[in-house]
Amino acid sequence: MPEPSNPPVRRTNAGFGRVLVVVYGIFALAATARSVVQITTRFDEAPVAYVLSAFAAAVYIVATVALARGDRTSRGVARIAITIELVGVLVVGTASLLVPDEFPSASVWSTFGSGYVFIPLVLPFVGLWWLRRTE
Repeated sequence: MPEPSNPPVRRTNAGFGRVLVVVYGIFALAATARSVVQITTRFDEAPVAYVLSAFAAAVYIVATVALARGDRTSRGVARIAITIELVGVLVVGTASLLVPDEFPSASVWSTFGSGYVFIPLVLPFVGLWWLRRTE
């Protein structure tokens, strides 16, 4: 009796995944640039928001690299990063509405990413959907 073979793993960086990698890459660059400027020029104005921007940048970088690699191990890393992104945008988005004094200056995830046309709110859902679709 032949042994069952493992089905091939669909890579996260193929097809629509390429577009997703580009979008995550753009957000990684934008969030990194924004946080560097904020932290180096105005850190005392809104330290919480600026540290959150730096954290968001790190999450976007990890997600971008993991999705771009597209292998089995990277899939798990991407899932963790994108889940952290989702929780982050939901928590920071809610906090920025409930406690606006803590966010005198916007972070990437403030008000659910309204400064970025709400893409930060939609992107983790799309990322998790893509990971599930390519399993």
